[in-house]
Amino acid sequence: MNKKLLLFIIFSLLLMNLSAQSVLGLWKTIDDVTEKPKSILKIYEKDGAIYAKVVEILVDGREDALCVKCKGPKKDQPIEGMIVFGGLKKIGENEYGDGTILDPESGREYRCKIFINPKKPNQLKVRGYVAFFFRTQTWRRVSS
Repeated sequence: MNKKLLLFIIFSLLLMNLSAQSVLGLWKTIDDVTEKPKSILKIYEKDGAIYAKVVEILVDGREDALCVKCKGPKKDQPIEGMIVFGGLKKIGENEYGDGTILDPESGREYRCKIFINPKKPNQLKVRGYVAFFFRTQTWRRVSS
């Protein structure tokens, strides 16, 4: 009886660890300069690709911000509710790329890659590329 209970506990812990490694779920974006939270995004899968949607803006006075510098259909649209990255495909273990990310502050889009920090599974590395140059942000998982 004790062996079965022990096996069940070990199996449950392994499953919890696997789910903790997923990029899916809620993530808090952090300002690079102030290190204060900026927004909460929901990362989800649709038709085999990964997308992120802004579900809440955390900066006081910016809750109703519009994407004034965006081009095309996103121009002057509310940032809250906007899909800011998408089309990412799995390219490795807990790593997705070959998509684009939008910076709502500048209105610019960049090639994008995201991956879980292997040493800190509650951190998501989000990397935007222009040619050979890149910038990486660290987002933090929002606990349920």
